[in-house]
Amino acid sequence: MSTPETSSFVRIRVELVLEIDDEEAVTGAALRSLADDTDLSDAERAHAERAVTEDTAEALAHLVDPFDLVSAVPGVELQQASWSGEQIDYDPDSPEWDLDEEDGDENDPEDDELTVG
Repeated sequence: MSTPETSSFVRIRVELVLEIDDEEAVTGAALRSLADDTDLSDAERAHAERAVTEDTAEALAHLVDPFDLVSAVPGVELQQASWSGEQIDYDPDSPEWDLDEEDGDENDPEDDELTVG
């Protein structure tokens, strides 16, 4: 009997809902971050500055970096990440926002929780 090989790659899905109390603070922080980014060309910087100025969700997405979330985790190397921000209607009492519910197909083995014990 052969043992199936397991992949060393893991996908972690995270969904955050943040309330912005001070749009100017978020936009200002994103603009300062862009000003400090020496890797951007003038054209890229101008495009990014317009985007974060016009859309607070875009400014927030610019400030939240998945690389920062896992950079201190020993034994892992981030291979790929994508993220975005969008304005949403949020009602914490709505069943749509119940974080205890499983996402996806209940019969999908990839959605099963890992139990350690």
